[in-house]
Amino acid sequence: MASEETRTLKSTTNVSNSAPADSPESTGATPTRAWIKRLFAVGIVLAALNLRPAITSLGALLEEVRDGLGMSGSVAGLLTSVPPLCFALFGVMAPRLARRFGPAAVVCAGMVLITAGLLVRPYIGGTTGFLVGSALALMGIAVSNVLMPVIVKRWFPDRVGSMTGLYSMALALGTASAAAVTVPITDALGGSWRSGLAVWAALAAAAVLPWIALVRHREASSGPEAAGERSSRAREGEQAQPVLRITRSRTAWALAVFFGLQATAAYITMGWMAQIFRDAGVSAGTAGLLLAVTMVMGVPLAFVIPRLATRLPRQGPIVIALGVCGLVGYAGLYLAPAGGAWAWAVLLGIANCSFPLALTMVGMRARTGAGVAQLSAFAQSTGYLISIPGPLLVGVLYQHSGGWGLPIALMAGLMVPQMAVGVLAGRNRTVEDEAAR
Repeated sequence: MASEETRTLKSTTNVSNSAPADSPESTGATPTRAWIKRLFAVGIVLAALNLRPAITSLGALLEEVRDGLGMSGSVAGLLTSVPPLCFALFGVMAPRLARRFGPAAVVCAGMVLITAGLLVRPYIGGTTGFLVGSALALMGIAVSNVLMPVIVKRWFPDRVGSMTGLYSMALALGTASAAAVTVPITDALGGSWRSGLAVWAALAAAAVLPWIALVRHREASSGPEAAGERSSRAREGEQAQPVLRITRSRTAWALAVFFGLQATAAYITMGWMAQIFRDAGVSAGTAGLLLAVTMVMGVPLAFVIPRLATRLPRQGPIVIALGVCGLVGYAGLYLAPAGGAWAWAVLLGIANCSFPLALTMVGMRARTGAGVAQLSAFAQSTGYLISIPGPLLVGVLYQHSGGWGLPIALMAGLMVPQMAVGVLAGRNRTVEDEAAR
């Protein structure tokens, strides 16, 4: 049986007329220069490195931020729910913005927003200002989240698994690095949590540079004639392709719910796991390292899992294996949070690799670039909406129960439906077959 990556190449070739202006297909017969593809690869990696530090750096310093801003446990739970809320609200805008300005320009703007948000949020003042600055950064993350699978599909149609793995690996590396070094950096900067959070704006600023070059290249290579030809090809492509009613697709709904439940687990982990270990008697520095271990497990596995997933007709077995690791990790976190801390961190890190698996399935469950864009926006926006109550509910349960028993039980309970819908999402089907009108 041919691999999924080969099937993706064939299907993408058949629908090349629908490519956006800054994709290789839009250049007609002129081959894409190799350096542009390399620059896209660099841009993808740098963008991915910046898609989680805004969240995990906060998780490592949540207690200091709570004390500094005078937050209650419930308000802190609301703060950990802001990322999925912003991803849901702003992610749905990404496909429309990409059609209007091009995916590269939108991702470039996203990196600028991340830089600005990370730089200003510690210094605006008060809880409201902190939330506003966080929302600014998360807006940039949201649109980039949605467009990364689209850019991979367009520019690397024959290497969807490999490039998704590289992107996911970089994302996991950025996530883990922020969790591991935020506390030491804060100590080195005099113990100010504000400086420890703001320093991550420098990494985001570095990610802006390759995307500026890609946008400038697109503008320089698009004259009036080329623009007219692209518009004509786009109109022809729109007429040739069936209109998708994505909500009619059971696979799209299964993937959205799977995405939502894995995001719930991920944001609870990023927002609260360090605090669970600290409450069990683990030092702040060690708790940050444990969170980093959980995140860093995604570095090798985020590269392996997408490649494995594209070689299987069904991804259900991978979903089950990851879910079992999560259940064992939660059980250990409940029974012996400090005694087996490193083991639980590893197991929960493996379970969190449902995220790169979900991204890979987005690329596999649609045949066309347009289908991937629509499915990515639907699955991520709907999924992040589903994930919003989780971190908030954990904060409320923690405050009112006075311990971590009920929150951990909630986390473990959510793993069961996640496994069930993941198996459904992993079936060998496409949304075009289910949702074409």
